[in-house]
Amino acid sequence: MNERKRERPDDYFRDWKEREALAEGMIPLVGELSRRKNVKCYIYGKSLVNQSVTQIMKDHRYVRQVEENELSEFETFPIIKSLSALDLGPAHIDIGRLAVQYYDKGEGAGLSVDDYVRQQVADLIGAKPEPGRGPVDVVLYGFGRIGRLMARILIDKTDGGESLRLRAVVVRKGSAPDDLVKRASLLRRDSVHGAFDGTIRVDEERQSFVANGNEVKVIYADSPDSIDYTEYGINDAIVVDNTGVWRDEAGLSRHLKSKGVAKVILTAPGKGDMKNVVAGINNDMIDASDSIISAASCTTNAIVPPLKAMDDRYGIISGHVETVHAYTNDQNLIDNYHKADRRGRSAPLNMVITETGAAKAVAKVLPQLAGKLTGNAIRVPIPNVSMAILNLTLGRATTKEEVNEYMRHMALHSSMRKQIDYSNSPEVVSSDFVGSRHACIFDAQATIVNGTQAVLYLWYDNEFGYSCQVYRILEQVSGIRYARYPKNA
Repeated sequence: MNERKRERPDDYFRDWKEREALAEGMIPLVGELSRRKNVKCYIYGKSLVNQSVTQIMKDHRYVRQVEENELSEFETFPIIKSLSALDLGPAHIDIGRLAVQYYDKGEGAGLSVDDYVRQQVADLIGAKPEPGRGPVDVVLYGFGRIGRLMARILIDKTDGGESLRLRAVVVRKGSAPDDLVKRASLLRRDSVHGAFDGTIRVDEERQSFVANGNEVKVIYADSPDSIDYTEYGINDAIVVDNTGVWRDEAGLSRHLKSKGVAKVILTAPGKGDMKNVVAGINNDMIDASDSIISAASCTTNAIVPPLKAMDDRYGIISGHVETVHAYTNDQNLIDNYHKADRRGRSAPLNMVITETGAAKAVAKVLPQLAGKLTGNAIRVPIPNVSMAILNLTLGRATTKEEVNEYMRHMALHSSMRKQIDYSNSPEVVSSDFVGSRHACIFDAQATIVNGTQAVLYLWYDNEFGYSCQVYRILEQVSGIRYARYPKNA
């Protein structure tokens, strides 16, 4: 338990109800900032947009782990109220960090909350969106597990409609006469991730579905180069290919032959010389001229951030990556023929040893680790959330306590805080991480260190967490940039 630095309330229930009322009062202010000004509010990286009262209160409680101190709604509400009164341009503002800097770290001494907030966002006041910039059209080519989760994320982040807009999904025509209804139903209900947060209606006459006001055309096609997107009012679109059918530049370039397409992002490891990008790690290699890039694999996204962190601090001499991975649609439900070894055996009934290219793929993102890692995978009978176990030989000796504190800092205060999350609970299991927006979650309780040998355990939502990483790349490729505050966080 972290040291208590705030006074214990005389009446816990009355304190809860007062803070609950403040959290409830934040919701319309956060919503107004998001919808009208395109200002997104966060508490230590956790978005407050479209959150319930209880979730907002839980996000405040989370700061106890980050700063080893309590964060109260009494402190954050005045920050949000001050922001809402200002004429702000588009930005991401971490009100949790602003509050801690003001109340706990002594910044802004002698200033009122209003004056401190105004000082912190001074260059944002009166700022306007880039002139002539409208929403960027996005097309999802394929509508499977990743495609539908990408749709959820895109729709959730549409807000005022000035950034990314999901305009269409492309699929092969199914045999059922109500194909469109079935596609929409799969978006509406998900056995792993729960119900869609909003409303969905099907417009069969227009061959589309409408999700939270976003009309999404459903286009039937058998090949990526046979579509004229401009016929649907779609121009200069970014196509997110989540089929995995084409993984080299020759195959993916077929998308660029379709009228209305500007760029392509692959949600699988790219072959050949294609750029394999992990958001938060090597995304600075993306050039405006790039028309095709890969977002690598879910496992590569999970292991690269902690590998970079450990290599930067300790140096990695060698290592082995063992992935304990949820089963996927590529496996058989019951024993049946499969071209790959062992994958023909029933996925929900067996642990299945298979191979993974993630260890080799690391070298495409972190060239300094080329030839230093081996890897293997075990598919296990759960539908989502996987684990990567990094068995590393380090360049210098260390301790479990040092590694855990270092990874805690990297997860909460470094530039990789959107990629690495941190857990110090002895009771967490895989289902606790369904819906995580991070590339991985470092499990501090499981860390093993013996001199230069370190074993790290990393959870990751191989569906939603990976989709969030893809979205971060999509945002960058589209040219969308948000000012971030506070600047020193």
